[in-house]
Amino acid sequence: MSKVDYDSARILMVDCQVRPADVTHYHIIDSMLKSPREEFFPEKLKTLAYAGDNIQIGPGRYSLEPRIIAKMLNLINITDNELVLDIGSGFGYAASLIANFAQAVVMVEEPLYAKEAERILLEQSIDNVIVKSGSLSDGAKEHGAYDSIIVEGGIEVFPTRLLKQLKIGGRVVTINMNGAVGECCLGFHTISGLEWRFGFNAIAPLLKGFEKKESFLF
Repeated sequence: MSKVDYDSARILMVDCQVRPADVTHYHIIDSMLKSPREEFFPEKLKTLAYAGDNIQIGPGRYSLEPRIIAKMLNLINITDNELVLDIGSGFGYAASLIANFAQAVVMVEEPLYAKEAERILLEQSIDNVIVKSGSLSDGAKEHGAYDSIIVEGGIEVFPTRLLKQLKIGGRVVTINMNGAVGECCLGFHTISGLEWRFGFNAIAPLLKGFEKKESFLF
């Protein structure tokens, strides 16, 4: 695909996938029109960058489809004075979008993806994203507390150690999976814990570290 083809594909992605999905915040649409999504994938996956599907980027890991990313960002409504924790951003596409309208982003990724994400973000001259290499479910407490957290994948539980990194009054957006059924929900951190509100129906592959622990009966 030539650059002209990618530019056309980007416009089609926004017009045919994002706008019809009730994404109303202009800054999200503007960021998706400007950000070269293909640059956030290895060469062999670039031609899939604007498809309306999750893209497998490695063993058990997927980049969420653009429509879902846009709807999650629309739901959490990040503002320009916020510090955001972005968990599971793969090679950094969603982090690059958030960087356009947040004060700063801390992106947590497994070592397999973190180094490449850091390289791409630097190449794209995005200087308000910090990439931390490590376990997704550990977050990055050294940079918090955060105003908002986005988890780019399915979860069964939201770890307490991540909740402790979210400010009281802060928000988290996740795709909560129950078997094959999922809901994207917005959580508000109160003094008594997380209060969840339904956003929209969505499914996503489970992220490692966010599964329910198995219980055994004896």
